[in-house]
Amino acid sequence: MTQETTRKTTQKTREGPTSRHEQDLCAAERERVGTRALVAGLDEVGRGAWAGPVTVGLVVWQEGIVVQGVRDSKLLSPQRRVELANEIRDCLPYGVGHAGNVEVDELGMNAALRLASLRALLALEESFCVVPSHLIVDGTQNFLAGVLPAMCLPKADTHCVSVAMASVLAKAMRDAQMVTVSEHYPVYAFAENKGYPAPVHRRALEEHGPCVLHRHSWAPLRALAGAPPFRRVFLPAPGPARLPLASAPTLF
Repeated sequence: MTQETTRKTTQKTREGPTSRHEQDLCAAERERVGTRALVAGLDEVGRGAWAGPVTVGLVVWQEGIVVQGVRDSKLLSPQRRVELANEIRDCLPYGVGHAGNVEVDELGMNAALRLASLRALLALEESFCVVPSHLIVDGTQNFLAGVLPAMCLPKADTHCVSVAMASVLAKAMRDAQMVTVSEHYPVYAFAENKGYPAPVHRRALEEHGPCVLHRHSWAPLRALAGAPPFRRVFLPAPGPARLPLASAPTLF
């Protein structure tokens, strides 16, 4: 990497995400049908954890409302994430959805992320009577395909402000859950590692085995327990997605 490239990359990181993509989507919709698009950013956290839920944050972008200091959640301290998450909840419509570790085991990761995304959308609609017309999703896959159109952008949480806010919100809320459950399972140090495979977490698994919050279908955990590879059996879906979501648990 040249010195000039390094300088440009550093400057971009320092400046943080912008609302260029949100503004472009609104302008395109206004030109196409004469109405303003309602754009929301979507991001997930917890995909790589060995315990706990996957969590999806959904934040509606509104022109003129700026939350200072928003960045990709991985670039922020835990305390700063909490502060920003509180600011986001105070001034913008949002939804957060979880799919627990049992659902990850039973459904697989992609289906669990879709379930968490549907729950986030339902929470947004029920709390704020808002349904976005367009999404900006971090990554390459729209987990609400067939429900809402989306612009999928790799690394969107680093350069797209609505996705960065969704990332902060999802991370702060998932972390808070893992801190709470850590009190009941202290040997795994969930309060520090949030369910990710940190050294202390791995040592606890070797000594004590997995607990009820672990993803028992995951190969590393099954190897520690001497269990055979997991074979998932898919069952027919229980009718329209909206009906069970309303009563389904959103924690672990």
